[in-house]
Amino acid sequence: MTAKLRLAVAGVGNNISALFQGAQLYAKLAAQGVPESEFPGIKRARIGGLGVSDIEFVAAFDLHPNKVGKPFAEAVLAEPNNYPRLEVDLPDPKFEVTAGLVAADADPESEAFRRIVTELRESDAEVLLYSLPTGLQWAADAYAKAALEAKVAFVNCTPEIVARSPEMLTAYESAGVPLVGDDLASHFGTSVVHRALLGLIAERGLTLASSYQLNFGGNEDFRNLRDHGASKRDSKINALAQDNISPDKIEVIPSAGYIGHLKDHKVAVLNIEGLGWAGTPISLDLKLQVQDSSNAAGVIIDLIRVAAASRRAELPGFPVAAVRVLKSPAGGHPSYTPDMVEEGFRKLEAADVATGR
Repeated sequence: MTAKLRLAVAGVGNNISALFQGAQLYAKLAAQGVPESEFPGIKRARIGGLGVSDIEFVAAFDLHPNKVGKPFAEAVLAEPNNYPRLEVDLPDPKFEVTAGLVAADADPESEAFRRIVTELRESDAEVLLYSLPTGLQWAADAYAKAALEAKVAFVNCTPEIVARSPEMLTAYESAGVPLVGDDLASHFGTSVVHRALLGLIAERGLTLASSYQLNFGGNEDFRNLRDHGASKRDSKINALAQDNISPDKIEVIPSAGYIGHLKDHKVAVLNIEGLGWAGTPISLDLKLQVQDSSNAAGVIIDLIRVAAASRRAELPGFPVAAVRVLKSPAGGHPSYTPDMVEEGFRKLEAADVATGR
C-alpha cells in the first residue's frame, strides 16, 4: 500500500483551503464507491501510486494573526480566506500553524530559519509547497533553501524565480532533491486558454496584430497583485511563449482590478486581433469565469504528487512530468516535447515509490 504524501505548506491561503477540503471530498467519493476514473476534474487518478486524497498535512507556516498558533484545520478556514466551505467532514491533523519567515529571517543562520528546517525534519515532510503572496523573491529563496537543507522536495506555486535559477537547480540536483517550479498554470486558467488560442492563430496561418488579457478577482491574491504583479506578468508572458508568436504584441495585466464581492471567483477577459487573407481583420473576445482556488488546487495536486514520487524514486532536480502544469518551468516550455513529458510520467510509474520514508 502506498504511504500518504506528507505535505508541509508555506502560506495557509485559499489555495491550501481548496486543496485540503478537496482532498477530503475525493476521499468521501471513494468511500461512497465512486471509481477513481469517474472523479470530476481529475486527469491522472494516480501519480507514482499516489491518489488525489493520499495527502497528510504535517506542517504549516504563515504570518497572519488569524492563523499563527491556531490548529491547522481552523486556520485554513480563517479570514481573509474566502474559499467556499465544501460539504465534507474535515480531519484534524493535530498540529498548529507556526510563524513563518520575515525578511530579516532569510539568513540561513537566523533562529527562525533554523526552526523552519527543524520543523520540516521533525514532521517528516516529503514536500514543502510554497504558496505565499506574489512578489516575495526573498521568501521564495529562503524557503527553498530551508527545504533543500532538510532534504524535502520543493514546489513553487508562485512566479518567483526558483527552479529557473541555475544555481538553485544545481544545488537541488547535487543534493538529490526534486525542485518543481515555477508558477502553477491553473486547471483552466487564462494563460492556458490564451496560449491555446494564440497557438491556433499561428497554426492556421493568421497574422497576430495584437492581444491582451485582463484578470479580475476578489481574494487576497488579487489584492496583492495590484501592487506586486510584475513577476506574475513576466510569468504569464512566459506561459504564452511559442513559435511564430511575438510576445511584444501581447499585453497581460494580472490584476486589472480587485473586486471584493467576487470573493474567490476570477473573471478574465481576452482579446485577439489578427489578419487573414488579403489582410482582412479577425477579432476574438472571450470572457472566462472560474473558482480561482479550485483552479489552482486542480494542478497543485499533480505538482505535489510529482514532487513526492520523484523524491521517493530518487530522481533529483526538475521533474519533466511537471511541465504542462507550470507557467514558467525550468528551461522554458520550448525545451520540452509532449513525448518528453510522458516519458517523465513513465519513469515515476516504473519506480518503486510506495513508501515516503
